[in-house]
Amino acid sequence: NYWIALGFMTISALILYGLSQSPVGLVLQASGQDPVQAGALGFNIVKHKLAAFVVSAFFSGLSGALLVFYFGTASVGTVVDIAVGVNVIVAAVLGGRRTVLGAALGAIFLIVAGEFLRPTGELATFIVSAVALLVVLFFPGGFLGAALSHERR
Repeated sequence: NYWIALGFMTISALILYGLSQSPVGLVLQASGQDPVQAGALGFNIVKHKLAAFVVSAFFSGLSGALLVFYFGTASVGTVVDIAVGVNVIVAAVLGGRRTVLGAALGAIFLIVAGEFLRPTGELATFIVSAVALLVVLFFPGGFLGAALSHERR
């Protein structure tokens, strides 16, 4: 299962990175920063946001299919869980928003921290949440944003 997931993640990351560097990706970034100005430049913001939603839904569905493949069953109790959604958002914020690599780094951090802190029991959730809060407060760009800004100095 690990190699299948790694293969899908690598292919998905390459596709999303290519999309983010394409003209469509640049329009999406511009519309995310200032939709009024991007619309004034002549870009159809609604069409591009709909395309972004479709791409997002495709990769979300692919990850859901892989999760069902991993669990071997699809039930509401295993697939629809608020903790999974929160972990995805926390991983994206920790790693760095608006980057494919940042979300992957955030997910790796959450998994490694969870494994190292497993002996602490419920305290692990508090520690990871405190680290997430500190990252959001002091490094709004996440781990990747902090590393890139440190590199520029």
